[in-house]
Amino acid sequence: MNLDSRIVIVPFSPDLKEAIKNLNLEWLEKKFKVEPQDELMLSNPQGEIIDKGGMIFYAKYDGKIVGTASLLKIDETTFELSKMAVTDAVQGLGIGNQLMEHCIKIAREKKIKKLVLYTNRKLSPALNLYIKYGFQEVGMAESLYERADVKMELTL
Repeated sequence: MNLDSRIVIVPFSPDLKEAIKNLNLEWLEKKFKVEPQDELMLSNPQGEIIDKGGMIFYAKYDGKIVGTASLLKIDETTFELSKMAVTDAVQGLGIGNQLMEHCIKIAREKKIKKLVLYTNRKLSPALNLYIKYGFQEVGMAESLYERADVKMELTL
């Protein structure tokens, strides 16, 4: 059995609501700080993401939730790729790639024209992943997050 067949991407369901919080807190607490906007979104993913027209996806590896990524609705044709995290124990297995591919595929199916994201230069593996999938750095507008110093876009 190859690795890809052991990784399954599943959509948000209420029973998985804690997973987005736990996965994101794991890296935020290590690399930055948890900001008020993080706390709001991660504590209420149904209300802050799903009910506002967004989507949350999870990566299951050997039956366990090990990664997540969200598409936050900005408007009808623009979404923000956000809250992407893969637990340390399985980093390097291509799970981030699979989450990224899934998000881009869903965005295209839903006729989304542009994905944007905010990140930080010190997250070089993440930056490399975004560049690999065609995201390009654009001028940094104001962000909801203090830690963000890079804005990237992908036109679909």
